[in-house]
Amino acid sequence: MKFLIDECLHTSLVAVAQERGHDCSHVNWLGLGGETDWDLMPRIVAEDFTFVTNNARDFRKLYAREELHAGLIIIVPQVLPALQRELFAAIVDELGNDGEIVNEVIEVTIDDGVTVLTRYALPDV
Repeated sequence: MKFLIDECLHTSLVAVAQERGHDCSHVNWLGLGGETDWDLMPRIVAEDFTFVTNNARDFRKLYAREELHAGLIIIVPQVLPALQRELFAAIVDELGNDGEIVNEVIEVTIDDGVTVLTRYALPDV
């Protein structure tokens, strides 16, 4: 998979994906820091990125408008980088090396100390 990490998440998430054999970059490293969410979408879709963010509200709306996309990962809680890495690792490990989430969203939350992954279609057809 090819991940792009949003600027609202720590750059260390890139290493989590790369250590598991995936391509990954961070919005800031591509010179896209400060871009509006709707300005990021054409690049995300054109380069077939699976986007990783904690900006659930805005990106759910943007992804719902896309006919085809490589997937959206939402790390729901706003937590310190170490826990961001742990939650992202749980998703990447769940997907494995051949996992795809075309036109899907995976949200990760914490419920009573337990990591919970929720997967659903978007756009909902």
